[in-house]
Amino acid sequence: MDLRTSLLAMIVMLGALGTVRQASGATVSLPQGSELEALAGEWLYFEDRTEGRPIEKHGPPMSMRFAFRLEDGAVVMVRARREERIPIDGSVHEVPKSGRVSRYRGTWKDGVLTYDMESVRASDNERTLLIRRTFRRTPDGLEIRVSTNGGAESIARYRHKEDIAPATPIKGAIADLAWLSGAWVGTRNKRSIEERWSPPKGGAMLGVARTVTSAGKMSSFEFLRIVERDGSLVYIAQPGGKSPTEFVLTEIGKARVVFKNTRHSFPQRIEYAVSPGGALTALIGFANGGNYQPFEFTREDG
Repeated sequence: MDLRTSLLAMIVMLGALGTVRQASGATVSLPQGSELEALAGEWLYFEDRTEGRPIEKHGPPMSMRFAFRLEDGAVVMVRARREERIPIDGSVHEVPKSGRVSRYRGTWKDGVLTYDMESVRASDNERTLLIRRTFRRTPDGLEIRVSTNGGAESIARYRHKEDIAPATPIKGAIADLAWLSGAWVGTRNKRSIEERWSPPKGGAMLGVARTVTSAGKMSSFEFLRIVERDGSLVYIAQPGGKSPTEFVLTEIGKARVVFKNTRHSFPQRIEYAVSPGGALTALIGFANGGNYQPFEFTREDG
């Protein structure tokens, strides 16, 4: 299946807190063992808390996974492809790029880290974008609020991976998924998609997925397995042949099955269902709802 995001691997080290110096030369002491230290580590999106937002539109207000580490006078946000240094003394960190300047400013007050990213045109210094993020450690995780250009806030809760309860598997046998076997083909975003599943045998089903562009070039592939384990079923995905990620069985019916991995970045939930008319829908999204991405298939003739 296309668009599965492999697990991001990041090594996050907690920097020592000590005495730091502002640009003005004044000395600022960051207390050892303070609430600021509680921000350090890797954070994974857990649930959308935005009031009034329908569950199908739930999703993270920023990266699904990121990390904080602490440095002298700053918090460093580690993301998939970059790091952002957030000074916490109110000073501005500027990054020029392609006729624009990005200005980063952070403050730490009353247990809340406020992080502003302002984009301005270098030619006239006019602001074109302002994103404000606030981070507050709570007993239930990290509360993040995000607003753009002063608009309504999106609110979400993130947690450390080890603080997210793994999905509880239910009973199931590989023979229960015989309806999934066969060759399934479809089209998505003008690309052909396919999944091919072997019949259940030997306690397993083997699958392979492929996406081909309109120009006839393969753009992605995936090795798939569903195996019996401890009286249940485990879905094992290897996008691009990379390291496997496992999802446990949480729901099963006559022609529908759901697997979850609550500690994976995305997807966290994988569902297959065959309609009464014989069409297959594969659905991926978050464990607690939202960002569902459907893939529609029909059985290949012959």
